Amino acid sequence: MKFGIDRLLTEPSLRAPLKGKRVALLAHPASVTSDLTHSFDALAALDDINITAAFGPQHGLRGDKQDNMMESPDFTDPVHGVPVFSLYGEVRRPTGQSMGTFDVILIDMQDLGCRIYTFITTLLYMLEAAAEHGKSVWVLDRPNPAGRPVEGLTLLPGWESFVGAGPIPMRHGLTLGELGQWFIDHYKIDVDYHVVAMEGYQPDAAPGYGWPADRLWINPSPNAPNINMARAYAGTVMLEGTTLSEGRGTTRPLEIFGAPDIDARAVIAEMRRFAPQWLTGCTLREIWFEPTFHKHVHSLCHGVHIHAEGAAYDHQAFRPWRVQALAFKAIRSLYPDYDLWRDFPYEYEFGKLAIDVINGGPGLREWVDRDGSTADELDAVTGPDEEAWVTDRRPYLLY
Repeated sequence: MKFGIDRLLTEPSLRAPLKGKRVALLAHPASVTSDLTHSFDALAALDDINITAAFGPQHGLRGDKQDNMMESPDFTDPVHGVPVFSLYGEVRRPTGQSMGTFDVILIDMQDLGCRIYTFITTLLYMLEAAAEHGKSVWVLDRPNPAGRPVEGLTLLPGWESFVGAGPIPMRHGLTLGELGQWFIDHYKIDVDYHVVAMEGYQPDAAPGYGWPADRLWINPSPNAPNINMARAYAGTVMLEGTTLSEGRGTTRPLEIFGAPDIDARAVIAEMRRFAPQWLTGCTLREIWFEPTFHKHVHSLCHGVHIHAEGAAYDHQAFRPWRVQALAFKAIRSLYPDYDLWRDFPYEYEFGKLAIDVINGGPGLREWVDRDGSTADELDAVTGPDEEAWVTDRRPYLLY
């Protein structure tokens, strides 16, 4: 199969409309071709495309920033001599000055298929800016490594943020190109929009279920190291709103969780007792780990590794958001007074708990903290959101 960037490079007819135009690129470290050449370099090497600017999202064009809320500066690319504008520095939205450097912007970013992953918000902001300034937007489409499954509560009105671009569930099951068209229709954005679709993409095909087996994985952000993480991320990202370690400072970030003051074996047992039906499709393994930075740095943590891989993995059955919600509920049941929710500004949102910003509302936290709440109660409020999204997104599926 071919990703959008590879089709653009190998099919001159696709890029013919770019002739004579000033072209910009929005990309990050995973924006590579099939032979692992960075898209910036590959496009700049073409005689019929004039690259005049580049943009970098959170973590930077080069992926140089490790943690959240670590900003990247603007700079001039030393190889190609064009300005590189940061969309996670002094600004989140493109400025008028930066929008004046191009006619068409190519967006080539590897997404993880999760509402909270900020690249989709950057896509939305670029679409809005392009509409305002009369620019064209082309998305060079890439796979959604989490595949087509849908899961999680829909973001509530008033909870929009840089990690909540719109009323969609946590795991949306769309590619970036598909999601861009949904944004345009939902927000009524009047913009010239094109998707260079993938060729031969089969999102439901084993063994990758969204990620082709013959394509190497490149971290789209520093703590996105593999497919297992991408599959688990719609659940494990909630750990960023808690006092539990999500494994930053280890070699398996956002696949694991733990803390020095929990009994992980007891947590797993309670998860299996409370809602065993939510654990199908994955394997939980008791682990010990010591983060070298971030939460619980240099402290031995007892934790759990969520394996969405191997013989036990069931792509359709695995529900990472519920698995992680279940872990929180188990900890609350075992340790009623546990200081679980982290109180700090999350992605520049003040006055709201981080876990609520992440979930686009307080519903998940309230369910965890409420005595006597059941798995069926969470399913009852989440299921209709998921079913509605499956229907709403159907017209946007390109594959």
